[in-house]
Formats: sequence, C-alpha cells, structure tokens
Amino acid sequence: MSDAETLNRGPRAYAAFIGIGLLAGLLSGLFGVGGGTVIVPLLVLLLHFNQRLAAGTSLAAIVPTAAVGVVSYAVHDSVAWIPALILAAGSVVGAQIGTRMLPRISQTALRWGFVGFLVLVIVSLFIVIPSREASLDLNILSALALVAVGVATGILAGLIGVGGGVIVVPVLMIAFGTSDLVAKGTSLLMMIPTALSGTIGNIRNRNVDLVAAAIVGVAACTTTALGAWLATMIDPLAGNMLFAAYLAVIGVQMAMKAVRGRKKD
Repeated sequence: MSDAETLNRGPRAYAAFIGIGLLAGLLSGLFGVGGGTVIVPLLVLLLHFNQRLAAGTSLAAIVPTAAVGVVSYAVHDSVAWIPALILAAGSVVGAQIGTRMLPRISQTALRWGFVGFLVLVIVSLFIVIPSREASLDLNILSALALVAVGVATGILAGLIGVGGGVIVVPVLMIAFGTSDLVAKGTSLLMMIPTALSGTIGNIRNRNVDLVAAAIVGVAACTTTALGAWLATMIDPLAGNMLFAAYLAVIGVQMAMKAVRGRKKD
C-alpha cells in the first residue's frame, strides 16, 4: 500500500486540504507563483506527508490553479503568450538537467546560493518599480535571454524544488523591465506545461496523492481569481513590497533547510 493510501482521510484532513488550497490560490493569483511554497510545507507539517509525496501532490494541484490564474490575468491583457511558451520550453529542458546534476552537487551550498539570490532580488524590488504600461518586447536577443532564464529556472527546480514563479516574476520585472502584472500572468502560463510534465512523471512513480491534489487544486481555483484581482488593485510599489515579504519567508525556509542539511553532513 502506498503512502497516499495510508494517509488519514478524516474530516480534519479534508478541512486541511481545503484551507491549504484557499491560501495557495490567493497567493498564486496575487504573486504569479504556483503556490508550492505554501502547499508543500503545510502538507508536511499538518498531514505528515513525506517531502517527495508533498512535492508531487503540490505540482499536480498547481495545474488547475495556474490555468485559472492565466485566465484571470488574460482578462486584463496581462499575459505574454509566446514568451511564456519560450520560458516553459527552457524550463522543461532545465528540469531534466537539474535532476541529473542533483547527485553531484551539494544541496547545502545550492540553498545558501539561492538565499543570496533572493536577498539581491528583495533589495532590487525596492529600487526597480515596474510601470503598469510596460510590455515584454520580443526580439532575437530577448528570446535567447528568455530561453536562458527558462533553462536556469528548470535547473533550480530540479535541484532544490523551487517553483518557477519565484524566479521568473522578479527576473521579468527587474531584468526585462516588464509590468508586474504581465510578469505574473506570464509566469503562471509558463508553469502549466512544466507542471503537467512533472505530474505525469510523478504519477508513474506514485509520488502524487491524487485525492489531495484534486481537493487542494479545486479549493485554490476559488481564490486565484481574487488574488489576481487584488494584484491589479494594488499599487506597483506596494505589490513589490508584498512580494519582497513573500520572498523573505521563502528565503528563511530555505536557510533553515540549509542549516539542517549542514548538520547532517
């Protein structure tokens, strides 16, 4: 019997799935992220999922959540469709590279490096305030840069399990000068093929609790549009400050994992 089949299916578990989904959906729509940084730790802490099963379940739940988010941002014409597909193609390739590199690279060093990256991003978010009118111009150079960003995002996802939105949203705003709304909508679209690809592999390896993923995903869909609407109502500077706070929480989580990993080494 699999880990998923032995999990508690009582009222507390279902209530937790719904609550996790509602929170993840709100953050997904608000920040253009998949919500895995909320789903995974809460499944582990509240319902005692092992890390791999939690990650696989989260990835499956992200598919419908991101789809609703894309529609919500598309209504405001805030999705760069072709750049998102370029990012997704690079990310799928990068994820394969990352998983192959995984046994050869120190997880502790990677985590500290990612924490350093987040610190730089957080500082930049207080300096670079994107214009709501800015778009993502596509030419040969920017297309090549998007491929590179997608590959790098996929590699990090494969190495340390970080979702694409945490990297793609700030990079699009800071390096490409893209509107915060376009960056978020594009990030959500990029996630769909990547999450689908990963979920198919996880199902084959029995690393997904499909019941939990369905409940979390459906619950998330009910609040994703609200998060996206809030993103359009919030001033870009305030949006940057909120996103910086969200990244700080992720940075603390990653630093704690790095410290625990170092103690085990």
